[in-house]
Amino acid sequence: MSKRPSPISATVDFDAEGIQHGFLKLPISTNESAWGAVMIPVTVVKNGSGPTALLTGGNHGDEYEGITALLKLANTLTPERVHGRVIIVPMMNTPAAMAGTRTSPMDDGNLNRSFPGDPDGGVTEQIADYFTRVMVPMSDIVVDLHSGGRTLDILPFGAAHVLPDKDQQRQALEGAKAFGAPYAMKMFELDAARLFDTAVESQGKIFIATELGGGGSTTPERMAITERGISNCLIHYGLLDGEIELPDEPQVYVDMPDASCYVQSEHTGLLELTLGLGDRVRQGDAIARIYDMTRTGASPVIYRAERDGLLVARRFPSLVNMGDTIAVIAEVVESLDGDQ
Repeated sequence: MSKRPSPISATVDFDAEGIQHGFLKLPISTNESAWGAVMIPVTVVKNGSGPTALLTGGNHGDEYEGITALLKLANTLTPERVHGRVIIVPMMNTPAAMAGTRTSPMDDGNLNRSFPGDPDGGVTEQIADYFTRVMVPMSDIVVDLHSGGRTLDILPFGAAHVLPDKDQQRQALEGAKAFGAPYAMKMFELDAARLFDTAVESQGKIFIATELGGGGSTTPERMAITERGISNCLIHYGLLDGEIELPDEPQVYVDMPDASCYVQSEHTGLLELTLGLGDRVRQGDAIARIYDMTRTGASPVIYRAERDGLLVARRFPSLVNMGDTIAVIAEVVESLDGDQ
């Protein structure tokens, strides 16, 4: 069955030359606004022919590195610098970003678990549908800026996935490396079916993912990495002139080959991690202890690494529940080329 057209409309003309600031407008009716709309800010910068890059942040509303960097870019990027078209959406899930939450307060929707979306679904599914059927088809490259939000802290990296189309995979991995974060990753997702990543990749587009810190805040160091990375990607794919700026230290390549990279809690209590982000770990090493908070005198539960590698992500809050990811361990590799 074919879907009806998206209820979202754009106040910008994506084909017009120059720079435009506007909105993606989704009609809603709430107790506070009977004939209202969700207003998703968008900037389009176009100059002649060339590729289209879609830059997105705020897929989750509490991941501020990407949101902040794209708001800054929308204020500074000029058409004279661009070869082609750059579309900037700092807050894909604007309701979540305005509330400072991972998911939307309007329908509790997690945008990055709502693709390909549905024009007849809730607010979050309608946003996902618009990006799937309108925004992605007009794009050649998509850079989706994530970080750990309030519950995770993650080493800054650009990432791509293993794909059936090896040329598409190669181009994405080259972009992930060109992003120029201290780390570049070949990333395994626990459930990729409803991700924005998959909606983009299934249309044959180049998709670059990032993780850029976390804790529900930003730091000057992480902002510098994010802003440099966006510029690097635009240069790498030919939308801006200039030289790619890489980290002072050699970039570290890491691979997440399977689900054993994720360490998830089977207990509820107080989390004590025994190593820091970027630390090396050996299979069998103790990486965390979880303490029972309902009584004294109980020994903590010890969690051990199931593989050698590098701690690339950790839970940020100390309180932990069953099912929470408490650590992610990735393998350090010499190269991201191929499927090794």
